[in-house]
Amino acid sequence: MRRVEKPWGYELIWAETARYVGKVLHITKGQRLSRQYHNLKEETFLIQSGEMDLEIGQGAEIKTLRMKQNDSFHCLPKTIHRMVAVTDVDVVEVSTPELDDVVRLEDAYGREGTSKA
Repeated sequence: MRRVEKPWGYELIWAETARYVGKVLHITKGQRLSRQYHNLKEETFLIQSGEMDLEIGQGAEIKTLRMKQNDSFHCLPKTIHRMVAVTDVDVVEVSTPELDDVVRLEDAYGREGTSKA
């Protein structure tokens, strides 16, 4: 297992193979990931503890889903999304292995373009 520090908290990568990746994202209350999409990466989120808002879409088309413990969401490639922590939240993420496939559209921490989440 490896821990990766992020401006919004940290992620624990607990599984990484050529076919899939398993992570736990710990997002600190009030923090948010970038508004982003993936060209190839497909992922499913499961709320382990806490609450978050999952914003799907962009502009006037944004839909916000309040997610609580045991709620899940399957995120297909090209889906614009952002996680916003309502409380400290732990999110189990299982995805295809394209970890560098991140296109950032907006970021609260000054990270831009295509890179790691």
